[in-house]
Amino acid sequence: MKLTKLGLEGDEHDPTFHGGPDKAILGYCSSHYHDWQASYPERVDKFVPGGFGENFVTASMNERNVCIGDIISVGPEVLLQVSLPRQPCFKLNHRFSLKNFAPQTYQTSRTGWYYRVIREGTVDVGDELKLVERKWPRWTVERVQEYLHRDTNNLAMNEELAAIEALGEESRGQFRKRVAKAKRKSQKEDAWKDFKIIERKMETPSIVSLVFKAVQPDLEADKYLPGSHVKLKLPNGLLRTYSMVSTAEKCDKENIGNMFELGIALDDNSRGGSRYLHESTKVDDIIQVGRITADVIHATSASVHVFIAGGIGITAFLALLKRFHSIHLACDLHYAVRSTEEAPFQDRLETMSESVTIYDKSKGERMDIKNIVKTLPWNSHLYVCGPNRMMEAAKEAVEECCVPASEVHFEAFAADISGDPFEAAVVNKGGKVVKVGEEESLLEVLRREFGEVPSSCEVGNCGTCKTTLKSGRVDHRGSALQPHEKETAMLSCVSRGIGRISIEI
Repeated sequence: MKLTKLGLEGDEHDPTFHGGPDKAILGYCSSHYHDWQASYPERVDKFVPGGFGENFVTASMNERNVCIGDIISVGPEVLLQVSLPRQPCFKLNHRFSLKNFAPQTYQTSRTGWYYRVIREGTVDVGDELKLVERKWPRWTVERVQEYLHRDTNNLAMNEELAAIEALGEESRGQFRKRVAKAKRKSQKEDAWKDFKIIERKMETPSIVSLVFKAVQPDLEADKYLPGSHVKLKLPNGLLRTYSMVSTAEKCDKENIGNMFELGIALDDNSRGGSRYLHESTKVDDIIQVGRITADVIHATSASVHVFIAGGIGITAFLALLKRFHSIHLACDLHYAVRSTEEAPFQDRLETMSESVTIYDKSKGERMDIKNIVKTLPWNSHLYVCGPNRMMEAAKEAVEECCVPASEVHFEAFAADISGDPFEAAVVNKGGKVVKVGEEESLLEVLRREFGEVPSSCEVGNCGTCKTTLKSGRVDHRGSALQPHEKETAMLSCVSRGIGRISIEI
């Protein structure tokens, strides 16, 4: 038979969906038919060579050993190039009289594939097919199907596939659209930028100070707000969020919005984040930086600002304290440490020493949180960050002393997300029900099921991950929601449903 750019003469297809130069020839492995017959014995008569409408029937070539872009000679004249995996069509259901059969073809990687014609000629039964060139050996038809149909949100793979010029536009266009969508989304949410560590200092034996500077400074970047925290993507694959100590003491006008400093304690129970930053980073290392969020909001209507901090919790408030002190706002810091030798950034606290009270545990000094809350000056705003025991003591004192929630900010640097399993029906995702296990958060499950979900601190401070609550009961955790908001919202990073809830993301 004669073979043209559009296929076998007399068998050209409608170019709108099923034909065109990228779909000139459909190939299929005849060995698959035996497997289909075994799975559907009542359709044995239909699962025979030619049953999938293929033009070329070959016994040894299949989706696992045929690669996109392969150039193959057929007989003495014809030259073909593998262009596309076949997209399963609903008509396969009709062809084999089986409901939902079409998805089975790509789930089992038995779809077949298309060729484009590079050199026309004639073909005949028994012609030998030879591999002439293989430029993309990593991209078998089966592997392309993996990212085309199953792992659809893998941005790195989508980008790589979008760059393969031999891949037909039907598939390549899908990968291009995914990449463009992901980039638009990342620009709105986490636009990761490269920052270089330019200074490193051990503030105490267990707390390291790191100063970061943008590799490509943005001269129009906004100045970081005091009380911000920053999300890091570490080279070991972990995502971690840390409080920003300052916008860097030596920051000049050119670097406003392009430099910042973090203070990071080595956690005895580190899951890899603080340990990596302590043991593996050095000056000139490049770290990716994502969302920077200011959730410790300056309470502009307060007359006095009272801070309670413990240990590394000082990092959440240090920039805000410096700002308040510089503009002569009334503020007081109550700071509990194991010992003064283990208190970081003491040189910065010295400049506001008249407003600072340090409690040294090694000397038997103890902070009386209840008394601090009880004796808050009129029109005060209270800020708290420290270990769990300190946070719980402050919450109890606030409740006992009837301090309004609007006058307190709790800044946690760790969160307990565990609890009883629950289910959540996501009403704007077709009502799909997701199951949240004992040791995972709703946020983690939503990301796993639906892709990226906006978040920042991931310990209940900022409210970025706030999810609409349509119905059901919730064990509310974190501090980002006001009491009236808890009837219609929840923090997906820390809060847990009770039984089954309905949400909207």
